Order: sequence, then C-alpha cells, then structure tokens
Amino acid sequence: MFSTAMLMAILPELLLLVVALLVLVMELVWKGEDGRKLGWLAFGGLILTLGVSVFVAVPSFGRPVFGGMIRYDLLGFIFKMLFIFGAAMTALFMMDSEKLGQRGESYILLITATIGMNLMASANDLIMLYLAIETTSIPMYILAGFMRDNEKSTEAGFKYLLFGAMTSAIMLYGFSLIFGFTGSTALTAITGFSMPMAVGIILLIAVGVGFKISLAPFHFWAPDVYEGAPTPISGFLSTASKAAGFAVVMRLFIGLFPDGQYAHMWTLTLAILASLSMTLGNLVALRQTNIKRMLAYSSIAHAGYALVGAVSLSELGVGSVTFYLMAYVMTNLAAFGIVAAFSRVAGSDEIADYAGMSRRAPGLALAMLVAFLSLTGMPPFGGFVAKVFVFAAAVKADMIWLAVVGVLNSIIGVYYYLTVLKVVYLYRMEGENESEHPITLTRPYAIALTVLSAAILLIGIVFAPWFNIASNAASNLF
Repeated sequence: MFSTAMLMAILPELLLLVVALLVLVMELVWKGEDGRKLGWLAFGGLILTLGVSVFVAVPSFGRPVFGGMIRYDLLGFIFKMLFIFGAAMTALFMMDSEKLGQRGESYILLITATIGMNLMASANDLIMLYLAIETTSIPMYILAGFMRDNEKSTEAGFKYLLFGAMTSAIMLYGFSLIFGFTGSTALTAITGFSMPMAVGIILLIAVGVGFKISLAPFHFWAPDVYEGAPTPISGFLSTASKAAGFAVVMRLFIGLFPDGQYAHMWTLTLAILASLSMTLGNLVALRQTNIKRMLAYSSIAHAGYALVGAVSLSELGVGSVTFYLMAYVMTNLAAFGIVAAFSRVAGSDEIADYAGMSRRAPGLALAMLVAFLSLTGMPPFGGFVAKVFVFAAAVKADMIWLAVVGVLNSIIGVYYYLTVLKVVYLYRMEGENESEHPITLTRPYAIALTVLSAAILLIGIVFAPWFNIASNAASNLF
C-alpha cells in the first residue's frame, strides 16, 4: 500500500527526473541559442530540488520502504543532499567548459548519475544497490569521454568503462554468492556466513567499492581518468561519486557484518587498504607536475583518511566519515573548479604555469589558498576539523596505529599542497607581465567558487551543528 513515507523517500529522485526532462525539452526550444541557458536551468532545478527536499522530506526516523528495497533514514538523506549540491556546483562549472556546457545531454547525464548516487545511499537490498551503482556509473563513463575530438578524454572514458565493468562484475559475483548461500538479497535479513564464505565475499565486494572510491590498489584508473576527463567531471568524480562509494561501504559492510569476528576481519582489511591508500597517494603526488594528476593522487590519499573513520565501527566513526565527506566535497569541488577556471584561459594544467596567478587573478588565488589549506588539514578550514574527528574515532576504537599513519601522511601532504601555493604566490610569470594576461572569472565560476569557499570556512569554524547532524545520521546504522 502506497504511503506518504514512500513518496518522501523518493521525492529528491522524482524532482531530479523532472529537472532532467525539463532540460531535454528546453534544449529543443532553445536550439541554436546560448547553451548556457540549459546550464542555468539545470543549476536552478538542482538547487530547487535541494531546497524542497530539505523543507518537506527530512525523515524523522529510519524505516524501510518499497518492500525493503530502500531505507528512508537521515543518513541516506544527508548523502542525497550532498550529491545534489555537488551536482549543482558542477553544473555551474560545466557552463563555460568547451563543448560540455553547450550540450543539453551533458546536464541530463549529470542529473541521471546523481539519481543513481541517491539510490546508492539509500539502497537496502543488493539488487537495488547494484542497479543504483550502474545507474551512476554508465553516465559517468560517457561524461569522462565526452570530448570525442580530444584523445585524452576518449582514452579516459574507455579506461573508466573497461576497469569499471571489470570491478563491477567482480562485486556482482560477491553479491551472487551472498544470495546463493543465504537465499536473500535484503541487507537486514542476510545472516549465517561461514568463515571461508565471509572472507571471499569481503574480498570480492572490496574490489568493487575500492574501485568506486579509488582506494589503493584499485586506484590505477584515477590519475589517467581525472587528467583526461573534462575538469568539471573530474571534480564531480572525485567528490560526489566518491562519497556515494563511502555510503555503500558503511551501509553494506556494517549491514552484513555488524559485529563479531567477521567485523574484525573487514575492518582490519579496510584499515590496511586505508594505510596503503594514504601512503601511496601522498608519496606519488609529491612527484606530479600536472595539477589534475596531483589532485587525483591526493584524492586517493583522502579516500584513505575517510576510511579511517569507517573502520572504527562506531557511531563516532560513521559520523566522522559523514562530516569528513561534507568538508571534502566542498574542498575538492573548489580545487577542481579553480583548475577549470585557470585552464580555460591559460590552456594548461601544468603546475609551473600557475606562476604569477596571484597577480593575474587575486580572487582565484585566494580561493585556491582556502581550498588547498583545507586539503592539508590546517585550521580554521573544514579539512582540519574533519581529520581531527576521523583520527579521534580511530583512537577511541583502539586503532592508534592507524591514526598515527594518518597523521604522518597528513604531514607529507602539506608539502605538495604548499608547493603549488608557493608557485601561485611567490613565482612570477615568464616575462613578469602578469597585468597583461589577466584571468577573468565568468559569473558561474564566481558564484560557485564563492559559495564553496564560504562553505569550507563555515564548516571549519561553525562545525558543531554539522557534526551533530552527521552524528544523528550515523545512529541509523547502530
């Protein structure tokens, strides 16, 4: 029987579907006109969806709906709002991207991927989860290779598709084993694992979700895809898509193996992968000269940081991961937006070409300062508070060694972030004629970077309300 709770559970997805259909129709109406109108329509629709959902669809308590396929709870809702916000900022960055912003289908694909991410965050059944993952992945494969006349973009799309299909098949095999041995696909009803079966399932699922969040050693696709894909899409991949993967990690592993020896097994496995990701990501990032590849390896390291909270297997741990992802989405979206704004004018993603940017575009350089200092984990920015909470969760769970690895890697990360800022603020452009080569920001870029920079500061300074929301959401899993 249909109920109000069922409607509220999928209200954001229904509104997103309406926005996508509007973009499709209006592209025919505005054919031949300024393609940026479609971008403003997509952005406005996403912001309206966010606002309506926050006012009318916040769940009061967790409950399964649609026969247990979806769980309508605060944790899923928080992630949904995060994905929609990320998509709205990405739509702004896409408007002035070559070819990407002039095509209505690019916005439709972005919104479709967001619908898939929303379903990933609230899936309560293995079948629904797999369908949601594919709904997210297929549009992202296309968007990564959207610029067909660019060899790097087509290569990025093909690599992402190839590796994504392979890891998805491995994860699906793990799901099939769960159903074959237990006779159920509902997360809340799956019990009775034997030790060998549990080990195999954990490893198979880890491959799929490890790919999704670019966790080492399943990270090999990320640097090439981030470099070749259109920069706004790289930003969306590194933030919203990664956050969706973490929503799956927490809901899936905690749902299947909540306690006992199996819980110890998967937390230890993921803790080792977190250590590997932090170390490999930071060490390889030190040697990068291309800023998009540097941010790709940085993203791998940040997957490790966030996973520190997840393996703590506590309300504090899940709450800290949720808060971490809030801060990380704002910060990395800003970082890739800055790269997109600079490369649109300068035509380069090489770090050396950022010399003199503080004189060519003081506002853009200030936004980069905020974003990169947040990525390093310096106060008073959001990244600092987020790292404190995830490391505190590890210490409370008696995983002090993991917290120590995280802190040491954070120190390594400071070096390459500050190296970029040194080039931006202390180096001069060749010929020292920066005033003759200004970098002007279009209105969409200015709006997005202002909002994101303010959000990074807000989350870092006034963090208590946001962490309380994340903590309340985490209680849904325990």
